[in-house]
Amino acid sequence: MNVAPHLDPVVVDLGREALLAMGDVSRSLVYASFLTDDGFEVVHVPDGKVDANRFASMASSIQALSEAVAREVRIGSSEYVIIASQKGHVIQLRVPGHPVVLGALFDDDETLGKALSVARRCAQQLAASLADRPAAQPDAPADQQAVPAY
Repeated sequence: MNVAPHLDPVVVDLGREALLAMGDVSRSLVYASFLTDDGFEVVHVPDGKVDANRFASMASSIQALSEAVAREVRIGSSEYVIIASQKGHVIQLRVPGHPVVLGALFDDDETLGKALSVARRCAQQLAASLADRPAAQPDAPADQQAVPAY
């Protein structure tokens, strides 16, 4: 049985580690969250900056729309979404191979190129961490099985 990413404590912990590492590299990071395709927050940092549930819901809708547009106009899969404004930018991208999206808000002190690079590394870090998780063991009792990778 697979556990949804937002309910899996291992995914939450690995996600938190990746987000904190991203914050260490980019001081202009205001808020970042991993969220599920269906709009549930997995984890975010820091607390209190943004309504986490609302952000996750809106970000998953934007992700779904960007992927639908890319399919409709036949340009391949959507790599990332950027929302640029006077006071900063939001970057969203899928964690490779997983039903999880990274949404990150940077203030205007960060160049768009650096923000995108930092966000990509964070998503790749979570993908690598999830890939390193042990696979479920079919003969072990359910309470002794490792949680399967996503």
